[in-house]
Amino acid sequence: MTPQTSTGQTFTDTERRTTLAALMIVFLLSALDQTIVSTAMPRIISELNGLNLYSWVTTAYLLTSTVMVPIWGKLGDIFGRKPVLITGISIFLAGSWLSGLAGEFGTVLGMPGMVQLIVFRALQGIGGGALFTTAFAIIADLYPPRERGKFAGIFGSVFGLASVLGPIIGGYFTDHGTVQFGTHTVAGWRWVFYVNLPLSLLSLFMVIVKMPPLEHRRAGKIDFLGAALLICAFVPLLLVLSLGGHNFAWGSPPSLGLFALATVSLAAFVFVETKVSNPILPMHLFRNKVFTTANTAGFLISMAFMGVVMFLPLFLQLGRGVPATISGMTMLPLMAGLIIGSTIAGQMVTKTGQYKPFMIAGAATLLVAVFLLHDLSRITSLPLLCMLLAFVGLGLGPGQSLFNIATQNAVDPRDLGVATSSNQFFRQIGSTVGAALAGTLLTARLANLPGGGLDLGKLEGMAVQAAAKGQAAHADPVLQAALVHAVSGVMVAALFVVAAGLVAILMIPALPLKSRQPVGDAPVLQKAEPTN
Repeated sequence: MTPQTSTGQTFTDTERRTTLAALMIVFLLSALDQTIVSTAMPRIISELNGLNLYSWVTTAYLLTSTVMVPIWGKLGDIFGRKPVLITGISIFLAGSWLSGLAGEFGTVLGMPGMVQLIVFRALQGIGGGALFTTAFAIIADLYPPRERGKFAGIFGSVFGLASVLGPIIGGYFTDHGTVQFGTHTVAGWRWVFYVNLPLSLLSLFMVIVKMPPLEHRRAGKIDFLGAALLICAFVPLLLVLSLGGHNFAWGSPPSLGLFALATVSLAAFVFVETKVSNPILPMHLFRNKVFTTANTAGFLISMAFMGVVMFLPLFLQLGRGVPATISGMTMLPLMAGLIIGSTIAGQMVTKTGQYKPFMIAGAATLLVAVFLLHDLSRITSLPLLCMLLAFVGLGLGPGQSLFNIATQNAVDPRDLGVATSSNQFFRQIGSTVGAALAGTLLTARLANLPGGGLDLGKLEGMAVQAAAKGQAAHADPVLQAALVHAVSGVMVAALFVVAAGLVAILMIPALPLKSRQPVGDAPVLQKAEPTN
């Protein structure tokens, strides 16, 4: 059988298998890059002398990849997925290569090595923003909604696998990857970026040569004004959320100015998008209840996830005296649970044609797991913590794919790319907000401890310096108690966010998944009615 796209195009089994293989490599690239760099950061800052710019290496990638997601999605709707994916991989490839070269030749164009790395990571993020969203949109092109569950589950497993392999590969390259070329030594941490090169070239070859052409969705002009306003709205917002409370106070002029710029730009963006003929983010999508509630739920679950996992390594290393390697291994059960939950949910959705029951089951599991985690003073056993993190992963697994499937199933096929990218966009914004609020809450609880507060920056500096020297960051009893108190408060906040996410999931209409992709411009919702 050769399923049709919404344009009526058909594919052979070989074309579909080859395309899926290429997309899995693309997906692995994007997922791996989010985890592999963190392990190498202590060594990077010790060589490039950039401790004060530590957070910018991650923030730069996050900023550009997030704001580009809806733009890439819209470009895919206009020009087709294949050229957009080729462009994204090429930019990602160039950014990876240049990131590996950062500081290799000293100061370049007046930029020291750490600043070079930040600029090149931003370039890498521009390309990276195309990878996730275009891969999911191509799956939607190849398969009807009901059949997407099993593939979305597999891709969710790839994400979980990358989350496991990333820190391990990054640590190995950092510690053992130094290569001598004559008199020139290539530091091991550079291979964290160079490892992307063969994978990028392989995926680029498969996409260019093996992937069938996917017909364009619609003719139209690029909404340059909308794209500019989107960037002006979310770059300041992400900056203040990422750096506020650390680099400058929340009530300081820089914070207030960035918030004001984001608010004014967002209002202008919404106004412009209601007037232009081919908007980056069509406002009519927000009248679709599935689109609105699924994106809200994705935002909240991603926000809670960051609250749960962000400071666990810091808590284990400084609060429990656990070596860095062991603290990293402690996260493996979470990723294993995520892989299992994502795969099973995807298979069951394909089998039953229903997505909402598995969304609810996942969120309920996550709620119970976070509740059991909320008081870390009672969790003195590492095996118990690992078991609870495994249940966290099981609860998160369904959300890796089902929010996207529900959204794709509910929109007009002409808006498939922008709907897919919007789902990814709101989830990334949720992760950023979650990280920012978790950091703010942790800082506040540390600062308000009886007998004098502690500074989060000093704690992070201790962890970074210990990791750079290959040492375990052991803490004294006072510091242990302080971190248990502070991180437990973050867990309690995450519990309320998960509960709000579960409420949002309960509000998602349960539309039956189509067994065949609609052809042409026929709306997906023309005969779909909620089943509950």
